[in-house]
Amino acid sequence: MSEKTLMDGLKPNSAPILIAEIGCNHKGDIEIAKEFIDVASDFCKIQHVKFQKRNNRELLSASQFDTPHPNPDNSYGSTYGEHREFLEFSVEQHRELQSHCHSRGLTYSSSVWDISSLREMISLKPDYIKIPSATNTHEALLSIACDEYPGEIHVSLGMTTRAEEEAIIALFQKKGRLKDLVLYACTSGYPIQADESCLLEIVRLRETYRNDVGAIGYSGHHNGISLDIVACTLGAEYIERHFTLDRTWKGTDHSASLEPDGLRRLQRNLEQTFSALSEKPQEILPIEVPQREKLKWRAE
Repeated sequence: MSEKTLMDGLKPNSAPILIAEIGCNHKGDIEIAKEFIDVASDFCKIQHVKFQKRNNRELLSASQFDTPHPNPDNSYGSTYGEHREFLEFSVEQHRELQSHCHSRGLTYSSSVWDISSLREMISLKPDYIKIPSATNTHEALLSIACDEYPGEIHVSLGMTTRAEEEAIIALFQKKGRLKDLVLYACTSGYPIQADESCLLEIVRLRETYRNDVGAIGYSGHHNGISLDIVACTLGAEYIERHFTLDRTWKGTDHSASLEPDGLRRLQRNLEQTFSALSEKPQEILPIEVPQREKLKWRAE
């Protein structure tokens, strides 16, 4: 047998870390947000959750803020800005959620969409921070993250050109932070179809950057959990899925989210899949010995 195996350069050292992105699915209610954390911990057996933080006046222009929400049935306000404001937690509320996560043995993290939110989250010293696809071309945001936050910086690559991707890599390299960078293959749609997931992007990112960056992940916006298992077999070291308690709730991301039983099954299946990704360590496994003695044809 060749020394090089199928899984060389592909299989991570441990099962993928599954991150439940609660985001803003909490409906602006901190008690519901805490319920999300409890369900993720107790029922889904998840250890990593993530929220979102935005300063909407900084992120949106006045006209964007005052524009009517494009889908009034999903809106918590008469304008898009009012809708986003309704779903925002203060930095002190995020501190409370972080404390609740830690009391349950979970890591806490947040996506940050703007500089003010980034600096507020840095003040909490979260387990990592996430730059979403929407703002991964915000050079000042990335630079401040590199300069002021010492931990892992996760960046999604949805709706991103190769030139923009290379600019992200160049910035982190210039800042000496490539080893703290986690890149996520991602398609920005809510939800997406299977043929829009383009999972071989995971392989491309691993082949291109894995020796330089900290890790490669996959941020999924599809329905179901089968594609995440494929992402695991392709070498994703982090898998991020939106999480909701009820997909029928009003809001933006619920339709592209997993409910508790889906997230629970995904966590279980990822662990089982990872454990199965190996060649036989010996020609005849111990479990095969009695079957071999009983069933194997032998020439007389």
